[in-house]
Amino acid sequence: MIVTIFLIIVCLIVLIVLWHLLNNIVKLIVNSIVGLLLLGVVKVLNIFPALGFEQIEIGWLSVLVCAIAGIPGAILLMILHVFGLV
Repeated sequence: MIVTIFLIIVCLIVLIVLWHLLNNIVKLIVNSIVGLLLLGVVKVLNIFPALGFEQIEIGWLSVLVCAIAGIPGAILLMILHVFGLV
């Protein structure tokens, strides 16, 4: 009887942990996609040349930063581009 109750509690804990993990993974994937789209929209709309800066280049490193960091990564790349560091 005690073993059964213990196993039910362990299964519930595992389910709760998996639920939170899957929710966070979905949020990270959405954040990465939105970050990549933001960087692409900035390039397509020629926002930087309109402000007097060079066009932002999207290379494999920019895509990697946006895929890992998402929206904050895209904003960081834009800030670094304004200061001429990227």
